[in-house]
Amino acid sequence: MVDTGLLLVGALRSLVELAGYFLLGQGLLYFLAGAARESNPVYRLFCVLTAPVLRIVRFVVPRVVIDRHLPLVAFFLLFWLWIALAYVRRLICAANGLAC
Repeated sequence: MVDTGLLLVGALRSLVELAGYFLLGQGLLYFLAGAARESNPVYRLFCVLTAPVLRIVRFVVPRVVIDRHLPLVAFFLLFWLWIALAYVRRLICAANGLAC
């Protein structure tokens, strides 16, 4: 049971980390590509990959947050979720006497 919990937390943490990297890449290309970013295929790929995360964040946060700020809010929410999952992983390890 402990292995399953650690595996699940590790997988969730990896997915959160990957989504954060995609948001960072999209933000970096936003500034580097300038006005031509919509024709950049890598930027469009990042937009497709981050769309599910942004949809979830749009559902969670109030409408006061404008769509332009949504990627930044999503990144910080992912960061705190990543920290929370690290804490849960530490709790599982400590409860079972594991050195993780």
